[in-house]
Amino acid sequence: MNAKLRDLLVTNILAVLAGLFLSGILMLFLGKNPVNAFALLFSSIARDKYTFADIFVKATPLIFTALAFAFTYKASLFNIGAQGQFYIGAVTAAALSLVLKDTLPSFITLPIVLVLTAAAGGIWGAFIGFVKARFKANEFLVSMMSTYVALAIMNYLLRTALMETKGEYPQTDSLVRALWLPVIIRGTRLHAGFLLAVIAALAMWVLLYKTGFGYRIRVVGNNANAARLAGIDSKKLTVAAFVIAGSLAACAGFTEVNGVQHMLLQGFNPDIGAAGIGIAILANANPVGIIFAAILFGALSVGGTIMGQLSGIPSSIIDLMQGFVMVFVILAYFVRAKMEINREKRRIRQKAVEKI
Repeated sequence: MNAKLRDLLVTNILAVLAGLFLSGILMLFLGKNPVNAFALLFSSIARDKYTFADIFVKATPLIFTALAFAFTYKASLFNIGAQGQFYIGAVTAAALSLVLKDTLPSFITLPIVLVLTAAAGGIWGAFIGFVKARFKANEFLVSMMSTYVALAIMNYLLRTALMETKGEYPQTDSLVRALWLPVIIRGTRLHAGFLLAVIAALAMWVLLYKTGFGYRIRVVGNNANAARLAGIDSKKLTVAAFVIAGSLAACAGFTEVNGVQHMLLQGFNPDIGAAGIGIAILANANPVGIIFAAILFGALSVGGTIMGQLSGIPSSIIDLMQGFVMVFVILAYFVRAKMEINREKRRIRQKAVEKI
């Protein structure tokens, strides 16, 4: 095992344990036994088929939003707007599903909805990449603020064109069952969107590490000046990276609308983008690692909910627990960077001594 992989595993395991430990301290203030609570958390996730499958249901959109951050991060770009791209995808998926419900067979309509949803997210992401490449705008701020615009668009449409037939609630009508993503394990909510997310993660790994395009993305991320001297057009890559990222986050909206909610609801999954950032950092922006990191967060979400129901611990402790884990995961990233710098310094000193 090389040093970088060892650092990644050790620091991330310690980060997760630190987050759980701090959550346990808070449970003590609530008069609850954290040992019993965590025993309940980890035992509950495998208590039955439905609950265990729900881990992967929760992980599905997290994989997509984490990929949306990780892909741009490989080019040293920061896509903080995955939440907005997720909402654009959800709106597009819901609108198209409602419009196309009786026009074509479902095995044709669902792929069409998926492709057009990804395209809508890609266009939304392309704007961020364009203003970064053309005007050198700060992509961190532009992508973050675009989330509020996407949220406003969704809320407006749910009060007007997409509002359910009775006109009483800010939500759409239910999608016809034919346009629900097929369940892959009977008796659970686990739908084909999880397989789609895994395929997307594997495709991103191949794109990043086995193609010339991915190589150029990583070169720009490692050293933009060297990439420019090598003739790599970083502006085009910036736009392309945000197009791909926006498409990935929009696919998360598709899987939630057509796979879980079966309608579009106002303000659903408000933290999916932020959680994706933490998962991407936990996986060191590796697409394959993101699959497992998302499953971990899915397990914490499912187990934490059951723990709250059975132990009497307030549901807010679940959000705190995930928040603590995410904070320590982000801190672990900077710890690893410092460790790598120190390791490189020792290597340089050792070489200098050997020459003497």
